[in-house]
Amino acid sequence: MNEAAEIVTPAAVGDQPSQPMAEPSKWRNFLLTLPQPVLVLGSMLTVASAYSYEWVDPDLFAAIMTVLPLPLILLAERLWTKRKDWILTPKEFAEDAFWLAGSNLIWVPLYLDYYRTPISDGFHALRDATPLNITLEPQSTLGLIVTAIFIRTLSEFVYYWLHRAQHLSLFWWRMHATHHHITKMSAARSDRTHPLEFMALMVGTPIVLALTGASDEVVAVTGAFSFFSAYLNHANLPLRSGIYGWFFTTTEQHHLHHSIELESSNSNFGCTIIIWDRIFGTYSGRTDVKAMGAGSGKALTIWDQYRMAFVSKDKLTKF
Repeated sequence: MNEAAEIVTPAAVGDQPSQPMAEPSKWRNFLLTLPQPVLVLGSMLTVASAYSYEWVDPDLFAAIMTVLPLPLILLAERLWTKRKDWILTPKEFAEDAFWLAGSNLIWVPLYLDYYRTPISDGFHALRDATPLNITLEPQSTLGLIVTAIFIRTLSEFVYYWLHRAQHLSLFWWRMHATHHHITKMSAARSDRTHPLEFMALMVGTPIVLALTGASDEVVAVTGAFSFFSAYLNHANLPLRSGIYGWFFTTTEQHHLHHSIELESSNSNFGCTIIIWDRIFGTYSGRTDVKAMGAGSGKALTIWDQYRMAFVSKDKLTKF
C-alpha cells in the first residue's frame, strides 16, 4: 500500500453516526435523478442564450449565474435534507464562509481571469499564440453548450490524472487532504481547498481554454456548468445519478469519493465529468456511504487544515 493510502486509512469513525435512508420506490428514484441535470444544463442554457440572443446583459447575467447557485442549494439543503447529521452548525458554516471567501475572492479569480493578473495575462498570451491554430467561437446557444461540455471534458482529463495522483502520492496528498477532511457534505464545503491545491488542480481548465482558443462566451458557459456542478456534487441533498451520471459526475457519485473508506475514496475522481473514471477503471456505483472524512475521521481546525501541507509525515498521520 502506498504512503498516501496509509495516511488516509481511518483510525476511528465512531464519531459520525449514519442515518441510512430507506430505499425509495422506482418512480421516486427516477424523480431524484432529474434535478441535477435540469439545474446544471439549465444554467448553461440560460447563460448561452443570453449571449446568443442578448435578451439581457450577458456578462452581468453570467456573473449572477456563478453566484446564484450556492444560496439556492444551501436553502434546498435545509428544506430537502439527505442526512440530518450533516446539517452544519453556525460555527461550521462560519468556517465554510471563510473558505468560500478565499476561493471566490482570491484563488478562483486569479486562475480563471475574473480580474487582471500576471496569470490572466499569460492566459490571454497563450490563447493568442495557440499552436493548435484552433478558435472555438460558436455563436448559437447549442454551439456554446456543446463547446463548453467539450472543453470541460478535455480539461477534466488533466484534472482526473492530477486528482488521482493526489490520492497515490504523499507529496500531492498533503495539498489535497484539506478537502477530504470534511465530515459532513454540504455545498458550502465545495471550496474547502488548500491554496496549493488550487495551483495544481485548476491549471487544466485555463490551459485547455487557451490552447483551443475558446471565446469569452465559451468561458462563461463553461463557468456556469462548473460552478453549479461543483456545488451540487457536495450538497446535502438526496439526489440520484440516473442516465446523467453515465457521463457527468453526480452528487451521489461524489459523496462516495468523500467516504472515509479508502476503497471508496479512491474512486470517482472526476469533479464534473465521470467518463474518465469509467474509461480508466476507477468508477464505482456504490451508494452505501456512511462516514465521511479522512485520517482520524474528525473535523479539523482551519489552522490544522492549512498546515497539513507542511508538517512531517509523523504529524500528518495524526490528523
